[in-house]
Amino acid sequence: MITPITPAGTDADAFARSYAEVTDIRVQDPGRIARLARTRRRRTVADTDGRMLIVAADHPARGALGAGSRPTAMASRTDLLDRMRAALAVPGVDGVLGTADVLEDLLLLGALEDRIVFASMNRGGLQGGSWEIEDRFTAYDAASIAAARFDGGKMLTRIDLEDDRTSRTLAWSADAVTDLARHELIAMVEPFWSSRRDGKVVNDLSPEAVIRSIHVAQGLGATSAYTWLKLPAVPDMERVMDATTLPTLILGGDPVGADPDAVRATWEAALARPNVRGLTVGRTLLYPEDDDVTGAVAAAVDMIR
Repeated sequence: MITPITPAGTDADAFARSYAEVTDIRVQDPGRIARLARTRRRRTVADTDGRMLIVAADHPARGALGAGSRPTAMASRTDLLDRMRAALAVPGVDGVLGTADVLEDLLLLGALEDRIVFASMNRGGLQGGSWEIEDRFTAYDAASIAAARFDGGKMLTRIDLEDDRTSRTLAWSADAVTDLARHELIAMVEPFWSSRRDGKVVNDLSPEAVIRSIHVAQGLGATSAYTWLKLPAVPDMERVMDATTLPTLILGGDPVGADPDAVRATWEAALARPNVRGLTVGRTLLYPEDDDVTGAVAAAVDMIR
């Protein structure tokens, strides 16, 4: 059972106390979103101990609603927000990754106070689309991330040598890295070496493929000064992480068919590398098999700390 966490407030920029009030604010006072963003208590990457746990919730904007054995797990926005708020309330959780719709709901509810925030930028490669590999930038851009006083932008960058639309995604990602750096914002690049099997985009999670994707990703843009990587945990992480000096967060992936103990073991192996600075995990923590979000998140915090 998920217990909603609702902050209090009584002034003109008070946080919403219910989801109905979130909708009311969007109708009657949409400017409150920008005002709350300007006055939000911030925690930045520099304020951490160098290890972070970021909770991700940007999958729905790409039409990816499944988690584990539940194909429509993320279909309910209020249920997702309940789970996000429960996760963010666990001591040791540093922040969140999401698209504007999710982040602004959380902002109105007071759940982004004292949190690191990464904004998802390209959600145009809809799951199952014939153009899926062409991850157009349909969400945040660098200017809007800076205006919201968030910490950086994340981009999915899948590389399929058999699909010439990959070149567009690479060019857009390179431009985003450069633009984020101009604003002194982190560019979090999430690369995969991908291909189509039976019409479905599949990511190659072999160490060799991840290493190759790292080298392409870290070369994007006019500078790598603000570039971070978001990578899967795969076998032989010592060799994989030797491919880069960039700060890296390890992603969680979809827990479908996964052994939780095996997943945690791969995370622990990755976290042992000095340039791995934490986890960015979404569905694995938000939709555990027992629905104990707080317990799953607390276990991940213990692993990092």
